[in-house]
Amino acid sequence: MTELAQEQYLYLTTRGRKSGRPREIEIWFTEREGLFYIIAEYETSHWLRNLRANPEVQVRVAGQTFSGQARVLNPQADAALRTVVQQLSHVKYGAP
Repeated sequence: MTELAQEQYLYLTTRGRKSGRPREIEIWFTEREGLFYIIAEYETSHWLRNLRANPEVQVRVAGQTFSGQARVLNPQADAALRTVVQQLSHVKYGAP
């Protein structure tokens, strides 16, 4: 497990879909093969709606900051990856 993967939280900054202002949240995450995965509890989560409107995000974890493009996994096309990420998250946090 990498140093980043050992962290409990990451800080995700999205741009408000209406205001355009930066919005930061602290959230559980899973790291796999150098990518960060976040599981949305609700489809209506503001951070999820924000990144759908503007996928440019900033991630801060373990004192490091990364800029990138987020994408929402497709339930059909990414089904196997979604299962792996859910399993890794369950191992890490004990959550479903």
